[in-house]
Amino acid sequence: MKHLIAKWFRERFNVDEIQEPIKHQLEKPLPQNVGWFHTLGSMSLFLFVSQVLTGILLLVYYRPTVNEAFESVKFIMTKAYMGWLYRQIHAWGANLMIIIVFLHMLRTFFTGSYKKPRELTWAFGVMLFILTLVFGFTGYLLPWNQLAYWATTVGTEVAGSIPWLGVWIKTFLRGGETVAGETLSRFFVVHVIVLPWTMFAIILIHLILVRFQGIATLDPVGAEKELKQEDGTPFFPHHVLKEGVVFFILLGCLVTLSILAPFDLGEEADPLQTPYAIKPEWYFLPMYQVLKYFPKLVGIFIVSLAPLFLFLWPFLDKTSERHPLKRPVAVAFGVLVLLSLLFFGMLGYLSETKQVFFGKTYEFDIYGIPRLVTTDGNSHEGPHLPAVASGTLRE
Repeated sequence: MKHLIAKWFRERFNVDEIQEPIKHQLEKPLPQNVGWFHTLGSMSLFLFVSQVLTGILLLVYYRPTVNEAFESVKFIMTKAYMGWLYRQIHAWGANLMIIIVFLHMLRTFFTGSYKKPRELTWAFGVMLFILTLVFGFTGYLLPWNQLAYWATTVGTEVAGSIPWLGVWIKTFLRGGETVAGETLSRFFVVHVIVLPWTMFAIILIHLILVRFQGIATLDPVGAEKELKQEDGTPFFPHHVLKEGVVFFILLGCLVTLSILAPFDLGEEADPLQTPYAIKPEWYFLPMYQVLKYFPKLVGIFIVSLAPLFLFLWPFLDKTSERHPLKRPVAVAFGVLVLLSLLFFGMLGYLSETKQVFFGKTYEFDIYGIPRLVTTDGNSHEGPHLPAVASGTLRE
């Protein structure tokens, strides 16, 4: 049977011309420095495919209207066959995809893989990271619950503070003056149509660049030599086997988290009832927290420098070295940025909450500054800063 199928194709296509480039890519040697961290790109691709498949399953029952969105998600989680699992895998997949894509960029940064001739590969990778964040932002609103509604309100309000174009951007995102049915409809279209196809196209370009330019070695720019078959690690089956192992581990983590730590649907969105301490999702917390310490325009300018630096970094770093031990300035800068994200993210998480440490209760204000709460319910004042309303920014 196999020979009959092969014969049928050979009579209609030049199979050898098709097999040669495929065989070349499969047997293409990889540098010796390629390890488990180089599977992060494949993990990101797997999560994207998982998001598309689970998203299609959710679309069978989901209805993108103000009156039906929340109830349709509730139906998926309570009555649809295995709907709760698909929804949880989709929700956890979105969070894990942001983490994995970010770690993939970190690996690329610290190994200097963004340097010549791979500047465009890095630029398309940055686009994928930004699109992943937009995926999270647009998908967060779709269940139409209370937290998502008000987090979207705050997020679009921040966008509205951008000079000159802010009001237009906010109106364009919301489809009006407030977050309403038009906003849900626009976010739905972007999330299920615009972003997946855009993401697919950029992933395709990114993969083509990676495969044809090859994975960077730790040799300096200009000193890379063409790898011979005996000097490298074959892509197939060696590296493919690593990716297979990671695939099953990631799948197990995804299902385990979905079962043991499910996301709660919460309450249906109520535009007339503002919840206390409105915050965006965790991946926007560092940027949101930074905005609190500056006037609006200054804060937005500082935050907007981050994606700009990401795009321009390969052209700003002119050194030829790739090995992290030979790039102390760049590595120190990367570590500093990473620590800053963790620090401001933690402050954003703790702000406007009460936490117990070593038997003592502390109340954190909007800036993340703690105050000790006494037994009578009062708190000792810490350093004074101008008060701001929850979910707003300083003028």
